[in-house]
Amino acid sequence: MNGPKPGAERDTDPGTAGDFLTHRVIGAAIEVHRVLGPGLLESIYEEALCVELALAHIPFERQVSVKVHYKQYDIGDARLDLLICGQLVVELKAVDSIAPVHVAQLLSYLKINRLQLGLLLNFNVSELRHGIKRVVNTHDKVQQPPPKPNG
Repeated sequence: MNGPKPGAERDTDPGTAGDFLTHRVIGAAIEVHRVLGPGLLESIYEEALCVELALAHIPFERQVSVKVHYKQYDIGDARLDLLICGQLVVELKAVDSIAPVHVAQLLSYLKINRLQLGLLLNFNVSELRHGIKRVVNTHDKVQQPPPKPNG
């Protein structure tokens, strides 16, 4: 059988809202890369991207701790670099190239949180467009954004 296995990471369309959000985050990351360039530590890019997201009024959480469960057991915590609008996981890197393990890490984060869409951003490239990998979780039924509280 040809094509990706069920549940595998694929670059499929998660919807218009996801596309709009990823477009805005990528725009913010491009601005960070344009100003700072490659060669710095991941933590510097994370700080700068948080500034850029705040300036663009894009809601985000930073270094989000999430519980990892195995069967009925809580076995530890994972830490997301950024969670945008409660639905887009952004994993930042400053490495020579994106490796399959980086994609697997992001896909695991998506599965753990039952989310659909993630961005892997590697700032250690001459042009950021070469350091962007969009990852879609097609394995689990993903959660819908939480309803807004009344009042």
